Amino acid sequence: MDQQQKKAWAAVREYAMLTLATLIMVLGIYVFKFPNHFSFGGVTGIAILLSGAFGIPAGTITFVINMALLVVGFLFLGKGFGFKTVYVSVLMSAALSLLEKLLPMDAPLTTQPVLELIFAIVLPALGSAILFNIGASSGGTDILAMILRKYTTMNIGSALFLVDLTITITACFIYDIQTGLFSFCGLMAKSLVIDGVIENINLCKYLTIICSDPAPICDFIQHTLHRGATTFAAEGSYSHMPKTVILTVMKRGQAVQLRNFVRQHEPHAFIAITNSSEIIGKGFRGFN
Repeated sequence: MDQQQKKAWAAVREYAMLTLATLIMVLGIYVFKFPNHFSFGGVTGIAILLSGAFGIPAGTITFVINMALLVVGFLFLGKGFGFKTVYVSVLMSAALSLLEKLLPMDAPLTTQPVLELIFAIVLPALGSAILFNIGASSGGTDILAMILRKYTTMNIGSALFLVDLTITITACFIYDIQTGLFSFCGLMAKSLVIDGVIENINLCKYLTIICSDPAPICDFIQHTLHRGATTFAAEGSYSHMPKTVILTVMKRGQAVQLRNFVRQHEPHAFIAITNSSEIIGKGFRGFN
């Protein structure tokens, strides 16, 4: 397979992940968020409020707002406006509008609002985390954040949180206090779930191995696990015997294989394993 084919397959895989992540978000929003009127921020939160106030389907309002924000994004950001974000925004808006026509929901799926709130938080958060991890977003208020970042020195995170909080409080007046409180819980939990999912997606293991015979361990790392390692000489502070310290980073499954190999071939080696969710370098992530 030549370089051009590899790039093509990489693009296909990337857009397959974008589509999957977007559909996961759509499922959480349409099936669990819209019917329960959970309004914890973003364009869909605004759509839910306007739907309650004017009786227009929330999916239709989401489509209109997202398309308007895309136009604003192109006007103010030009070529700096990411095509992946455009793709996700259009796909999500179209899918929500299509579901309203094909599978109309006049009431919540279950009679358990707490259960539905969990799915309304987790599914969109999972989709958002996958998007963020591959350098995309769902558009909507993220487009406003891009514009504010370009033209102002405003604290964007605080500004967007205040907007989301205003949307959540307004839900108390348009619907009822219970809906508002559920929406507030969703607002508080949303970012925590997104951060947790991203951290687990990127989770790697950083291993420090102190041993007397590094050759077979390094050979296993390089030729079996296809990872790199750094070694340097050391000395035991108690025995004053020469030791070698091996530093390496790898995925969780590979770390288990390496741990088992070291345990079998050099049982007296010392291994320290640390979780790390941000590894930058060849074989992991590049600088953005």
